Order: sequence, then C-alpha cells, then structure tokens
Amino acid sequence: MEIEIAKIFIALLVLVNPLGAIPIFISLTPNAGLEERRKIAKTTAIAVAIVLSLFAVVGETLLRFLGISIGSFQVGGGILVMLIAIALMNAKPGPTKTTKQEREEAGHKTNIAVVPMAIPLMTGPGTISTVIIYASTAHSWLQVAYLLVSGLLVAVTCYGALVLASPLSRLLGQTGINIVNRVMGMLLAAVSVEIIVDGVYRLFPQLTR
Repeated sequence: MEIEIAKIFIALLVLVNPLGAIPIFISLTPNAGLEERRKIAKTTAIAVAIVLSLFAVVGETLLRFLGISIGSFQVGGGILVMLIAIALMNAKPGPTKTTKQEREEAGHKTNIAVVPMAIPLMTGPGTISTVIIYASTAHSWLQVAYLLVSGLLVAVTCYGALVLASPLSRLLGQTGINIVNRVMGMLLAAVSVEIIVDGVYRLFPQLTR
C-alpha cells in the first residue's frame, strides 16, 4: 500500500510541481500580506484536491462516454507527460501551463487562487490525463482510494509550498528551482514511458511483455 501511494504521489507531485508555481504565485501577489497569501494558498490547495478527486472518480466513465479506449488515452497522455518532462529538464514552462497572456490577465484579477493557480498552472491537461489514466487502470476501489489519498497529499504539499513561497524562493533562488525541476523532469520522463508502454500493450495485446 505504502509503495503504491508513494509512486502515485511522486508522479502527481512532479506534474503539479508546486515549486515551479512559486515564482508565479509571488509575482501575482506582490502586495498581499501573509494572511492573504495563506487564504489564497488554502483555496488553491482545495481546488487542486477537488480537481484531482473529481477526475479520479469520473475519469473512466468519461472515457467510456467519449468512446476513447484506455490504451489510446494512455499513449496520448503519455506523450503529453513526456513533453512536460522535456520542458522541465530544459527549465522551461510546460506546454500545458499558463501562457504569458494568461498570466498578464491574472495580474488584474482579485482572486487568482482557482484560476490560474489551481487551473491550469497546477492541474493542467497533463495532470488531469495522468489521474484519468491511473483511475482507468485501477483494478479495485482500493487502488482508486490510493489515488484519492495521493491527490490529497499533493494538495497539502501545494498549500505548504505556497505558504512558504517567499522563504523557499529566497532559499533556492531561480537556479535552485531549475535544478529541482530538472530532477523532477527525469522522474516524470520515466513515468511517461511506463504509461506509453502500457498503452501500447493494451492497443496491441498480441505483443509479449
């Protein structure tokens, strides 16, 4: 149980990447006090937990409704995750994260907790795709429960990272954050390969493992 939760937790944590969101969080809350940042962080974490839990529960049903096979979704989702991993290893924003225009628009909003912080910055298409893949390949409700617990742990980690955004930013600096992102990118690349390979075997069951 512990190994399964740890594996899912690490995969989701790398995708959500709360450390990578710290510079944007700070730039969007330049005049906010500690208490206000705590409130924004709490709302963001709750939104992240809701999104992850929602797609963990309805992900497989959604695929069936759209007539998409699990194998096809795994291959497509795995490729998307690989692109995110490559972007992390190059210390660049992921292809599914917020654009410059979205960040500029967010700067004029009074509440940035849900949009753009939670969606799409932390729980973008890559994260949602991975949650759906894990949910659709679960063999029992116990494995779905592992996914839900992992999602809640990720949300708690997001809250902690955003609350400590300023000291973490000073401690790590942009170089430190980039180093962590590169390590996360390597882990995420391995996860994406597993997803793609499993999807290929589902599409072509005649292949032997």
